Amino acid sequence: MKAARYLLAPWWAIQLFTGAKSFGDNPLIGSPALNARGLHVLRIRAAAAMATRRRKRLAHLLSAEDRAAFDRDGFVLKRDFLPPALFAQLRDQALGFAGPTREMVQGDTITRRIALDPEALAAIPAARALLADPAWRGLLRYVGSTDAEPVTYIQTILAQVNDAEPDPQTNLHADTFHATVKAWLFLTDVAEDEGPFAYVPGSHRDTPARLAWEKAMSQRVTSGGDRLSSRGSFRIKADELPALGLPPVQLFGVPANTLVVADTHGFHARGPSLRPSIRVEIWAYGRRNPYLPWTGFDLLGRPGLAERRVPLMWAARDRLKRVIGQPWRDVGRKRPADPAA
Repeated sequence: MKAARYLLAPWWAIQLFTGAKSFGDNPLIGSPALNARGLHVLRIRAAAAMATRRRKRLAHLLSAEDRAAFDRDGFVLKRDFLPPALFAQLRDQALGFAGPTREMVQGDTITRRIALDPEALAAIPAARALLADPAWRGLLRYVGSTDAEPVTYIQTILAQVNDAEPDPQTNLHADTFHATVKAWLFLTDVAEDEGPFAYVPGSHRDTPARLAWEKAMSQRVTSGGDRLSSRGSFRIKADELPALGLPPVQLFGVPANTLVVADTHGFHARGPSLRPSIRVEIWAYGRRNPYLPWTGFDLLGRPGLAERRVPLMWAARDRLKRVIGQPWRDVGRKRPADPAA
């Protein structure tokens, strides 16, 4: 075992300069002694400085009003994002499409995803128009601090469909230690008590209070913390927010055709649902190495490959599932709003 640790040491050191975040898998990232000396905070500061530099180069992609909203809140909310006719086409085409589907069960909730791959985009031309929309592209690139193509899905959240513990995604958390983007264009109305997106405004900023909290978490997360926190997605309780100078969580009960683009380095969650409910959205996700100095050179985002990334990823995971596990199950072809099995 000691020999293996010596052999892996260079790899663990290299990971310090990437988006690797698991405190349990990398003994350098997870070292309480190194983090007491500031390693975790140093990684946060360096990543934040690089994100700021990249965003300055991407600022022309969106309006001054949207930049101000993001800089203040950590998210941008746009009601009536698409023209009504285009949105109606997108909603009808997406909800009527049955494609290869993966689902993950977390507590009492099922997350269902259908990739916007070539087959889906051919059947849903309104989705292709959305992905080419300069407003969509500009918001995702600025918030994500990189000129890279995100992966996109039709995502469905089916809440309270299992007799199980509450969905762990309803706990406030940060996805990782650096800027990263997620976007939701809601195809259905979302009520505040039916599993809305939730975000703590301003929590994307690395204030002295946030950094002190991060440092304390980094020293104790491997000793008795929850599994998701130990993997680098720190959980926080609502009653801890005032000590960090943060406001209460905001619930996004919004009508259909509302777009929310957020930096999920900020604290966010899936709001609780008081009853069985269903939420359908176009969902996008983007994350790259946070220390890259350039905004572009997204080789995986080139036309012809970008839309095939998810099927290729699913196929690779299927081959490796006996080795690495696979929380996403293949459920065949489904429509987004089909009932849970």
